[in-house]
Amino acid sequence: MITLYSFRRCPYAMRARMALRYSGVELNIVEVSLKAKPAEMLALSSKGTVPVLSVDARVIDESQAIMRWALAQNDPQDWLLKDDPVGQAHIAALIEENDQVFKVHLNRYKYAERYPEQPMEAYRSEGEVFLRKLDELLAERDYLLGNHPSLADVALMPFIRQFAHVDREWFAQTPYVRLQGWLQRFLESDLFTSIMKK
Repeated sequence: MITLYSFRRCPYAMRARMALRYSGVELNIVEVSLKAKPAEMLALSSKGTVPVLSVDARVIDESQAIMRWALAQNDPQDWLLKDDPVGQAHIAALIEENDQVFKVHLNRYKYAERYPEQPMEAYRSEGEVFLRKLDELLAERDYLLGNHPSLADVALMPFIRQFAHVDREWFAQTPYVRLQGWLQRFLESDLFTSIMKK
């Protein structure tokens, strides 16, 4: 049996669940309490962070690696852009920028009281650099790298959602209209609503 240790609201776990659901992998999802992590999860991965996928005596404890494993099983809409090396490089670059740069600004914006060195708005404007970039990518197409979702869209969406939800009124009045529409399509999609059910 394939088991995923997950936490419903964690953006890393969300993207892993979306990829697994999309690929049609049958699995058992264990919802983890971050205050009382199950011993069996910690035995599999000493990092103690979700998501953790246990499959055939193999342990995958990085969300991006779980997504890529899922798509290697089945990728009906070509999220990996397998015949497009330039697109693949763009996927990798966008995820890298999201995970290494944008996530830092997001954390400081969301938990600004923990980072009193600067006002909340300063952290927000640092994060906006990435929002602007994504909005520009959507100028001529529905998704970041084409007219159908790719791994980049699904890997980034939970983090953009989190940023938007820190101050929804602010996000709603920004000029990033294309990004707002892109996010809304994901939030209303069967894929996202199915992985967020309690």
